Amino acid sequence: MGYGEKRGDYWRARYKIAPGKYGTLADENGDTVRFRTKRAAEQAAEEEEAKVRGGRWHDPSGGQITFGEYASRWYAGQDLAASTMQNYRRHIEEHLLPQFNDAEVGAITKLDVDAWVKLERERGYAPSSIKTWRSTLHLILGDAVEEGLREVNPAAKRRGRGKRAGRSRNRGPEKVITDALGILLIGERAALLSGRDDEFVACVAKGYTGMRWGEVVGLETQFIRSAAVRVEWQLYELDTGELHRCPPKDDSYRTIDTPEWLSVLLARHVSRKKAEPCSCHGLTYAFSGHGTANGALRRPGAKLADVARRAGVSTGTVSNVLNRPDTVPEATRLKVEAAVAELGYVRNGAIGKEADHWRRSGFGSWLFHPATTGLYPRRAPYDAHPVPLLAEPWPGLPARGRGASQRAEACWVPIAPGLTPHGLRHTHKSIMEEMGTPPKLMDERLGHEDGSVQSRYSHVTPAMRRRLMEALTEQWEEALALRRKMAPGSPVAALDELLKPPQKPDPGRAIPRSSPNFLPRPPKKRIRAGLPQGKTGPDLLFHQSGWRDLNPRPLRPERSALPSCATPRCNEDYSSGPGAWDEIAFLRGAATVQVRR
Repeated sequence: MGYGEKRGDYWRARYKIAPGKYGTLADENGDTVRFRTKRAAEQAAEEEEAKVRGGRWHDPSGGQITFGEYASRWYAGQDLAASTMQNYRRHIEEHLLPQFNDAEVGAITKLDVDAWVKLERERGYAPSSIKTWRSTLHLILGDAVEEGLREVNPAAKRRGRGKRAGRSRNRGPEKVITDALGILLIGERAALLSGRDDEFVACVAKGYTGMRWGEVVGLETQFIRSAAVRVEWQLYELDTGELHRCPPKDDSYRTIDTPEWLSVLLARHVSRKKAEPCSCHGLTYAFSGHGTANGALRRPGAKLADVARRAGVSTGTVSNVLNRPDTVPEATRLKVEAAVAELGYVRNGAIGKEADHWRRSGFGSWLFHPATTGLYPRRAPYDAHPVPLLAEPWPGLPARGRGASQRAEACWVPIAPGLTPHGLRHTHKSIMEEMGTPPKLMDERLGHEDGSVQSRYSHVTPAMRRRLMEALTEQWEEALALRRKMAPGSPVAALDELLKPPQKPDPGRAIPRSSPNFLPRPPKKRIRAGLPQGKTGPDLLFHQSGWRDLNPRPLRPERSALPSCATPRCNEDYSSGPGAWDEIAFLRGAATVQVRR
C-alpha cells in the first residue's frame, strides 16, 4: 500500500514495486514530485501502485537510456530478411541517429518528432521517404513502450491531424506503362545498346509474366519449364554490392503460365547462351550481367593502349584501323596490324568475363532509360544527350567510341518517358485488366494475395488460363506485325528470327511419318460411321473426321477407357465378339478407331 513520507518541508509519494522494494514518484525529468500535504502524497502513491498491479507501470529510470544505445540494442535483436535489415540500418544511421542519438528514450516528445520531420522536409527529402523513416522510428519507440521504458509512443501520428492542403501533391506520380508494341521496341533497343540478346528476352519476359526485378535477375535455367516459369528465388542487391539469394517477396512462390511463343523464346535463348555457373552462387542463370566483371581490365593481356604504344600512334588511330580501316593511310594501317600481330592482341579479349548479374542502377541508367527515352542520362559534368545512331539497319545501331556524336546519323524518339523496369510489371497487370482476366488469376501471376471473401470463393480454371494465353499470343502477334511493317528484319538475332514470316508447308511435299507435323490426307470419299452392309471388313480403318488413319503406332488404352467420342452405333453393334474394339489412337484431338476381325 502506498504512503506519504515527510521530507523536510514537503511530502513525497512512496509506492510498492515488488516485495521489499519501494519507489518514489518522480516527474519526466527524474526529479521527485513534492506534495504540500500528506493526503495528496498518499493519493498519488496509491494511483501509481494501481498501475504496478495493473501492469501499466514503467520504470522512470529505464527511460534514461539514450536513443543511440537503445537503437543499437534493438537492431541487434531483429531477425529479418537481409533486405529489411539493410533498410532499417540505413534509416537509423542516416536519419534517426543524427537527430536523436544523445536524447533519452523517455525524454523524446511528440514536439521533438514533429520538429525532426519538418527539418527533413526542409532538406528536400520526398514526403514518402520521410514517412518511411518515421515508421521506423515509430517501430523502435513502440518496442520501448512495451518494455516499460516510456508510457506512450511520441512517433504515433493521430489521424486527422496535420496540414491538409497539398496532400494530393505529396502523392507519388502514377506509374508509366506501355503496350505490347512498346515492350517489343524497348527490348530491341536495350539489346542494341548492350550488343546481345539477353536484354531483349528479359524485357519481353518481364512484360508478359509480370515478374519482379529480383525474380528476373535470379531466374535459374532449371526453373524454365515447357509452358511455364517457376518463381522460387530472387537476387536482392545489398548496399555492399552483394547479390543475396533469398525467397521471393512475401514468400510468393508461384508458377507463371507462359504462351508457347514465349516458352520457345526462353528455351532458344538458354540453348544459344550456354551459360556457366556464376562465381557468387555456383548456379546457372538465364541472364547474365552487362559489362565487365570487377577487375577484368586489370587482367593480363595486350590492350589497345599497348598496341598504340608499339605502333607509335594514338589509341584513336588503332580504333580506326580495327573499325574503319579504309579511313587510315595504308602505311599506318600496316604498322598497326604488325603491332597487333606482335603483341597477340585479341579484339575485346582484354575485357574479360561478363559480370555474373545485372546491377539495378547500371541496367536502369545505361540500358533501360536510353531505350525508353532515347537519351543517355545526365552524369556530371555531361548533360543528358541523345543516343547517337548509325541509321542503317533500322532501328539504328548505337555509335560508339571517340567522336560518336559527330558520326551519328539519327537518334531515337521517346517510347515511354518515365517508364522503369518495375513499370513493366504494372504494364502486365494493365494488359490483363484490358483482357478481362479474373482478379484471382492476376493475383496468382503477380504473386499477390487477396484475403477478401470474394477471393476465397474464386478459383482459377484451365479455361481461364487458356483464354489468357490466347489473348497474350494475339497481342504479341499484332505487335510483331506492326514491327514487321516498320522494317522486315532486326539487328537483334532473337527478334530477327521472330520477324521472319512463317513458312507455309508445300502441299506437294511428302511429310515423313516420324514427323510430329504428320497428318494423313483426307480420302476422296468420306467413309460413313459403322461397317458397310454385307461386309465384315478384316482391316477397316475409320476416322471420325473422315480421314484415313495411317498412324503406324497407335496408343493402347484400357478397354474401360473407351472415349465417349466413338459413335453410339459402333458401340452398340460391335461391342463384343469378333468385331470388338481393338485399338484406339488419338491424332490431333480426334479419336481414331481401328476394327479387326
